[in-house]
Amino acid sequence: MRMVFVGEAMVELAPEAGLYRRGFAGDTFNMAWYAQKLAPDWQTDFVSAIGDDAISAEFSGFVAQAGIGTAHLQVIPERSLGLYMISLQNGERSFAYWRGQSAARRLAEDAAALNAAFAAADLVVFSGITLAILEGKGCDRLAQALQAARATGARIAFDPNIRPRLWASGDEMRACLTRFAGLSDIVLASFDDEAAHFGDGDRQATLARYLSAGAGAVVVKDGAAQVLAQIGGQSYAYSPDPVHSVTDSTAAGDSFNAGFLTAWLAGQPVEAALAAGAALAGRVIQYRGALAQQALA
Repeated sequence: MRMVFVGEAMVELAPEAGLYRRGFAGDTFNMAWYAQKLAPDWQTDFVSAIGDDAISAEFSGFVAQAGIGTAHLQVIPERSLGLYMISLQNGERSFAYWRGQSAARRLAEDAAALNAAFAAADLVVFSGITLAILEGKGCDRLAQALQAARATGARIAFDPNIRPRLWASGDEMRACLTRFAGLSDIVLASFDDEAAHFGDGDRQATLARYLSAGAGAVVVKDGAAQVLAQIGGQSYAYSPDPVHSVTDSTAAGDSFNAGFLTAWLAGQPVEAALAAGAALAGRVIQYRGALAQQALA
């Protein structure tokens, strides 16, 4: 199997013992990192753009050391990585961002490069953050590349990961997320975001809305509550085991996605794939930072 993850990676500053620990993270990169750990015999590639500075080179080395392919990391002169800082209160995280110089904003400038990155992929994964940061006609070029990949057999997975501050308006955000849901074989939504920004009254409403937009299948995550899904015309519900000590909820949804997608792509039953995603997320949130190696032990 070949899995391709598309989006932005950033420098992460995570609180630790009164100081900040520096790392690298970003929603689709987090998914790629966990997916590679779960399926080390598969090919995992990260598609993005980085700068030509020292921190970008360090990130490229970090990606390669993690076993993730770097062949589709474009280098954009005079750009760099964005940066974000995590703040924690009772295990719940909030973020401050500095990403104006982010090279990843230009990851979809070259249509031929996108098509080459997606060639022979079994799975292509992107997010609402991927869409929100793209400059110019990047969303249109990404849509065309996704359609071409899908036409040759790739499955497309989309996490809306709604971040309204990245969008010019709520209407633009909702229209774009709905458009790309219709290009996807599976949408991996988070109910709290969907309720806040689409006005969904319950998880079933989120399922129905994305299916009506043209998504082939939908999974709706809801923190510690029951996960709902509709896949292959069948409805599913899974209740995660309770987590009694939440240290840092960063990457909870990303790790769920990685656990679910690797199991689903391997042909496991949907119930088992939902359980795999929930179990990994439950372990990840017991550690600090987005990439929790301890959760994989």
